[in-house]
Amino acid sequence: MADISTLHPEQRMLIDGELVFAASGKTFDNVNPATEEVLGSVTDAGPEDMHRAIAAARRAFDETDWSTNRSLRVRCLEQLQAALEAEREELREQLILEAGCPRMLTYGPQLDAPLNGVLPYQTKLVEEFAWETDLPDAPDFQGSLTARRVRKEPVGVVGAIVPWNFPFEVTITKVAQALATGNTVVLKPAPDTPWNATLLARVVAERTDIPAGVLNVVTSSDHLLGEELTLSPQVDLISFTGSTAVGRRIMEKGAATLKRLFLELGGKSATVVLEDADFSTAMMMGLAVCTHAGQGCAIPTRMLLPRSRYDEGVELLKGVLSSVPYGDPQRPDVLMGPLISAKQQARVLGYIEKGVAEGATLAVGGGKPAAMDKGFFVEPTLFVDVDNAMTIAREEIFGPVLVVIAFEDDDDAVRIANDSNYGLGGAVFAGSLERAMAVANRLRTGSVSVNGGMTYAPDLPFGGYKDSGIGRQNGVAGFDQYLEVKSLAWPAG
Repeated sequence: MADISTLHPEQRMLIDGELVFAASGKTFDNVNPATEEVLGSVTDAGPEDMHRAIAAARRAFDETDWSTNRSLRVRCLEQLQAALEAEREELREQLILEAGCPRMLTYGPQLDAPLNGVLPYQTKLVEEFAWETDLPDAPDFQGSLTARRVRKEPVGVVGAIVPWNFPFEVTITKVAQALATGNTVVLKPAPDTPWNATLLARVVAERTDIPAGVLNVVTSSDHLLGEELTLSPQVDLISFTGSTAVGRRIMEKGAATLKRLFLELGGKSATVVLEDADFSTAMMMGLAVCTHAGQGCAIPTRMLLPRSRYDEGVELLKGVLSSVPYGDPQRPDVLMGPLISAKQQARVLGYIEKGVAEGATLAVGGGKPAAMDKGFFVEPTLFVDVDNAMTIAREEIFGPVLVVIAFEDDDDAVRIANDSNYGLGGAVFAGSLERAMAVANRLRTGSVSVNGGMTYAPDLPFGGYKDSGIGRQNGVAGFDQYLEVKSLAWPAG
């Protein structure tokens, strides 16, 4: 376990191959959400810096062979993988401090899982992907045979805008896919979690052959600086992970330049537990809302229980959420740390107040932990007797709050689960795989965990229906997200 004095955070950002400070000389504080203490600072970019990064990415795409030299890309991605592996423990400690993520989760989705899997998978795809496909010759309108080919090419300059909840995982996924496909990138990390991005910037600049301008990292305290990417005609695609409200704004502002978009947005995912399921196993899904304090877009935050076993399920859930180990994210046994900021803490507590006001029963938690006078913590919270029309059942809270809703039969469960503006994830538990799959296939969501299956991996497409976004990341579908399609035809023979 390390403290900040033993670490080496990078204050500078990466523009056109150089580690630099903002033109203004400004910096902003990086705050530890578990202690509310300032960890250190990072350079605070403005529009001038962002415009320089965009110009560098445009030039690197247009004037170097990065987009066509696949062997170079493979070598550079392998170098980046080795460099990041060498920084694994530095990254781990920085993530715990700046994101407030529990140490336990860094051995899974916050760090080790994406670090071990994402870049190797994308590198392998560079070598195995069908970049060109020849179709059978076909007659043209005069009857002469025409040879035909479909070719995949990179989109161009990608603006990657990253949230604070799983910052390294989202960053490396976007960067790996965009670079592997031959694009250049301007990365805008969240102001709350800048250091993992500046560490990436440092290893790219110092330990890889990635050409200047291919990857730029621009840190800023201003969330709206990312809008420069959306508005710029030099940027071809925006890859954004974050709230649905911001996703809508990106679509609106990007319309002027017909911007290509990948949007991975919010969720209000439901776990459907059928009456023949193993309840002792299924109710453990209640722990999901406490994972990283519920700050995950696909975390199932609605639990749908059959009315015939509702009371039984509620009692089990009370036990689960009352025993969640939470607190100091440095502790190896902690599943749930703080929320990211005072603003987010106040937002979650406001939703809890609204749930009580609208008539839901607060069964567990619901406030700030009495024993913690520092840090942006909220207790694991369970609401029962919830109607799907209530605000806490419809809006994304992004905190450790689970709502429990009763249903009559399978059709009713499907109706309630689908009665949402969102459609990112979900889960189904049943006594048989056949019954669980029958319900899962009817859910209008981008992914469904069936009887506890894992729905997130580098080779498995991830994304949402409805207000949960546009497009997919991961897998071949995610690779394709960053490519254009060109059709070629010429006289055969």
